[in-house]
Amino acid sequence: MTLTNYMNRKELLGFLILAAVIFIVLPLALDTFRLNLFGKYLTYAFVAIGLALCWGAGGILSLGQGIFFGLGGYCMAMFLKLEASTPENTAIQSTPGIPDFMDWNQLTALPIWWQPFHSLAFTMLAVVMVPVVFAFIIGFAMFTRRVGGVYFAIITQAFAAILTILIIGQQGYTGGVNGITDLRTLLGWDIRTDEAKNILYFVNGALLFVVLLIAQFVRKSKLGRLLIAMRDQEDRVRFSGYNVANFKIFIFCLGAAFAGVGGAMFTLQVGFMSPTLVGIVPSIEMVIFCAVGGRLSILGAVYGALLVNLAKTTFSEGFPELWLLGLGGLFIAVVMAFPNGLAGLWSEKVEPLLNRLISKTQSAEAANPNKAPAE
Repeated sequence: MTLTNYMNRKELLGFLILAAVIFIVLPLALDTFRLNLFGKYLTYAFVAIGLALCWGAGGILSLGQGIFFGLGGYCMAMFLKLEASTPENTAIQSTPGIPDFMDWNQLTALPIWWQPFHSLAFTMLAVVMVPVVFAFIIGFAMFTRRVGGVYFAIITQAFAAILTILIIGQQGYTGGVNGITDLRTLLGWDIRTDEAKNILYFVNGALLFVVLLIAQFVRKSKLGRLLIAMRDQEDRVRFSGYNVANFKIFIFCLGAAFAGVGGAMFTLQVGFMSPTLVGIVPSIEMVIFCAVGGRLSILGAVYGALLVNLAKTTFSEGFPELWLLGLGGLFIAVVMAFPNGLAGLWSEKVEPLLNRLISKTQSAEAANPNKAPAE
């Protein structure tokens, strides 16, 4: 595959504009507090990109992406919590050397499945692999039985509810409803300072572009074309000799991996992980990010995550009692007026208008080649 097949000029321009917004415009325009907020928004963009591939390209609507976002976040939170729970830092506990919520729940030893999270290398692997394994189990169970459409969406929603209940119920092992909090350092580096928040923002942006490039490669590859074919005419693809279930499992797992990375970066950026980020409501919000930005566009999904979360913050600050209504109204208005989201609005309305204006300008210049420029 040549570079031009991988990314045409218009797509390259879109990537460069997004890079300018993330790495130049926002850092120059915002203070540390607001920049950290946008760093949190960027972590949701990882999930939105995965949904653009699963839902937009493959026709697989998952209402349980919060599962994978939360699993990645909890894996990173476990490492950070263990680093913060040294015997010196927990000397006042009944059992020093274990996380505080375990001591409160009268555990006297660190559970064996927490032990590997003393290693950052294992944690980074787990951030990706734990969501992928869960996605594989769900995908294999559903797609090999040809469960899809609204039934798959409802089942993933049920899994999100189950995981939330499990996390809250196992308070001694997971922190319960409070989640895992009081995360301080990463290999001795204090992640709570303004300088650390700024650095993590740029790390977030860099990882986001790695994910975008992977997603772009998938979209432009033969797999991407097969996904679109499966979305539009699944039976024809199956009758052509392709194993549709395997392709669906793969893209679902890839979306889960993206979400897991986003969850880990959320934990680092915000400093905690809680079950409120795992359940049904956050999973539906993640679908909203993708729908508003445009489920057929990976760049649109990123802008959707940024704009919807900005609107959510603005509504909640200005109208604390009405922000949910405002956010819902925004979603309904965009989806009803522009079914393909903001990306569809750009490609269907704005871009043709700009092309017409450019054509008129070029025609006028060609008709008056000797006209002197105005002084």
